Amino acid sequence: MFIDSTGVVNFTNIPTSSDYKLYIREKPVRKKYHGKFHAEDRLKFDPLIKKASQKFGVDFSLLKAVIQVESDFNPLAVSSKGAKGLMQIMPQNFKKFYVSDPFNPSQNIMGGALHLKELMQHYNGKLSLALAAYDAGTSIVDRYRAIPPFRETENYVKKVMKLYSIYKE
Repeated sequence: MFIDSTGVVNFTNIPTSSDYKLYIREKPVRKKYHGKFHAEDRLKFDPLIKKASQKFGVDFSLLKAVIQVESDFNPLAVSSKGAKGLMQIMPQNFKKFYVSDPFNPSQNIMGGALHLKELMQHYNGKLSLALAAYDAGTSIVDRYRAIPPFRETENYVKKVMKLYSIYKE
């Protein structure tokens, strides 16, 4: 919800600025088949993931694992903290990672891949630290010099690493 300068109340499920405030939250509808993703969800974005992988030198399987954990392959996903799209990029990072439309799968995957590449460089190739920073932020990981002792971040790293190993097979 956002009230503009003329007093008109605007509602949207896709906020276009940080001036919007959460009005009501809905649970996302996720397609499941006996507890697993539909094959087409896993494969739909493969050409974009492959392109980003080649451009930034980030492993295809790693990108795919991050996307699954971050958004469950939902290009319109929005987190409670405001992260958007397949790779859940925060609005303050859009410009840095060349994302003008976070719901555009190509832009989002390219931005997320660039972010992961920079994190891998920052942490000298230490994947667990790069993933922890993708989830919790570099300042927190730098402060602890390890995966921070937060259940959410610890579980995030475990989930991504598990899926990464599955996708690599």
